[in-house]
Amino acid sequence: MTETPATETLTLAKALNEGMRKAMEKDPKVLVMGEDVGRLGGVFRVTDGLQKDFGEERVIDTPLAESGIVGTAIGLALRGYRPVCEIQFDGFVFPAADQIITQLAKMRMRSLGKLELPVVVRIPCGGGIGAVEHHSESPEAYFTHTAGLRVVACSNPADAYAMIQQSIASPDPVIFFEPKRRYWEKGPVDTGAEDFAPLHAARVVNPGEDVTVLAYGPAVKTCLEAAAADDRSLEVIDLRSLNPLDMDTVVRSVERTGRCVVVHEAPVFNGYGAELAARITERCFYRLEAPVLRVGGFSTPYPPSRLEDHYLPDLDRILDAVDRTLAW
Repeated sequence: MTETPATETLTLAKALNEGMRKAMEKDPKVLVMGEDVGRLGGVFRVTDGLQKDFGEERVIDTPLAESGIVGTAIGLALRGYRPVCEIQFDGFVFPAADQIITQLAKMRMRSLGKLELPVVVRIPCGGGIGAVEHHSESPEAYFTHTAGLRVVACSNPADAYAMIQQSIASPDPVIFFEPKRRYWEKGPVDTGAEDFAPLHAARVVNPGEDVTVLAYGPAVKTCLEAAAADDRSLEVIDLRSLNPLDMDTVVRSVERTGRCVVVHEAPVFNGYGAELAARITERCFYRLEAPVLRVGGFSTPYPPSRLEDHYLPDLDRILDAVDRTLAW
């Protein structure tokens, strides 16, 4: 891709940083808060330099208490601020589940629409970095099941830059999943752009004719690698938004290919792919040539790091599912 003067090559982590910086420059009510987000810049350095430039009152180092982080953010949002909370690792979000599920998601309905809670909860998600349980999990299904939350997942630097700004501008609470093993991967980002694709629109990232492959977050790149390694024509769709879900883009693809494989890192049992499979079956039943197949993690706690390559979906498991759907 030829870079325009406004286009920079950034890592996904740096793109998030630039997106938050742009939002903070536009709106003095935007705050960043979390464990070590200030002086250290976050464990993944996503917030590096923000406290230095915006001060300790807008980039706040919090105690190690996720329930306190989100609870404080709810109070700030009720007073007109737009807090961006960082949960240090995916598995650490569960102490804040009470605040997210019973307060953050419910306040707008509870107030009959009079109150908005524009809170973004950033969650580094997924495995692939040689970490252990509580540091490598994919808890998206808990939050997509919770009405009142918007749930999105970026997969590349350009989307990270755009989607974090759109999420901060949203009047509703947003759970923002960041694929931690993609933090250091680079891509072109138009840092001068102001007009982005809709936050909740899926994107066809690899057109194809034979099988539709659905993915989000860290699994998108794996699916693109599988498509590049295979002679068959695989259409890869990056869902980007998990709730609300852009079913129209999915249905158009599946009705054309007649086959679908869903890929995510979370365990397959009761995972987000189950909802996708059900909706596709409801909408595309008479156009399907095979059952919707799912590829994901196993129904075990996240394994020790030396075993995670066996746990996470890889090219072989994705292409095996493609083989099975085409053989039906």
